[in-house]
Amino acid sequence: MSDTDLIKLYSGRILALAADIPHHARLEGPQASVKKRSPLCGSTVTVDVNVQDGRITAFGQDVKACALGQAAAAVTGSAIIGCTLNDVETARDALRAMLKSNGPVPAAPFDGFEVVEPARDYKNRHASILLSIEATFEAMQQAAQSDCA
Repeated sequence: MSDTDLIKLYSGRILALAADIPHHARLEGPQASVKKRSPLCGSTVTVDVNVQDGRITAFGQDVKACALGQAAAAVTGSAIIGCTLNDVETARDALRAMLKSNGPVPAAPFDGFEVVEPARDYKNRHASILLSIEATFEAMQQAAQSDCA
């Protein structure tokens, strides 16, 4: 990776997002929690959710990731309140397709993921970028299962 590639990959906007992650504290007594780890780089994200009537009402995350993973967590955190399981699944699938298959940027409210679009060519960064949205999806599934129990 050249210096120019690194500069493009770690843009000022990515670094600004990484420095200001919304909902960056864990919830007390969440309905569901999921910790995800990228085996390649060791990045980890723990997500807590509270769900009411199928929508996220409270969200917290502990992010220990590279700047790209932190930026993606910031985008997730800024868009997540009020989302349904289907919304999160759609965003997760669209982000994955954007990174792995040159798909379009996810639709609003997750269109902020366009900031990590330059990482498409760096497959070793994809897992870290996906951590927060994948953990959120799994936490939503857990919350839904606990409502049915």
